[in-house]
Amino acid sequence: MEANVEKVRPKNTGTRPLFDNPILEALSRTHIAVPITIYLVTATILGWYAFTYTDMTAGWIGTLFLSGILVFSLIEYATHRGVFHMETNTSLKAKIQYTFHGIHHEYPKDKTRLAMPPAMAVFVGLALFSVTFLLLGEASYAFFPGFLVGYSGYLFVHFIVHAYKPPKNFFKWLWINHAVHHYKSHEKNYGVSSPLWDYVFGTYMK
Repeated sequence: MEANVEKVRPKNTGTRPLFDNPILEALSRTHIAVPITIYLVTATILGWYAFTYTDMTAGWIGTLFLSGILVFSLIEYATHRGVFHMETNTSLKAKIQYTFHGIHHEYPKDKTRLAMPPAMAVFVGLALFSVTFLLLGEASYAFFPGFLVGYSGYLFVHFIVHAYKPPKNFFKWLWINHAVHHYKSHEKNYGVSSPLWDYVFGTYMK
């Protein structure tokens, strides 16, 4: 079944398979700790390499690291808005959208589908690092850890706002921010880890 994200009615319990093949179906799910661990361990190794085997100063490494976090937040916003909520004017686009994101809107509390599966995460991570290295050279060893930490922060926030009731702390604001996107307007509040770019591009809704 394919469905336009905008027309999906969220269900607060349950799940549904994406694939008939049991192996593919198993590979489409993950515990949130798996990708977060992969990204943070990789970020640590790359950061250690930057400090140990490059001539970059600590200040420059820190600047690149923070830049990586900022760039991730922009890519998070752009991907969510432009890819996950693409116009589904063909059956292929509808299928792609539902597979990557529509199923999440239909079953937002399915904890096994709140992150990219490990196999895909490793593949995408390697591809992104390759592109970063081609663009930045050795600076990528400081920039990419920030990108991965930003991604890990996004995964953590996305998990807690779907898996738990609104907390009585800072995360309640982010919980409400993302709830607006799911239950009030799918065309608003694309930022999950931060509403920064929603403010910039005028897609923020209280």
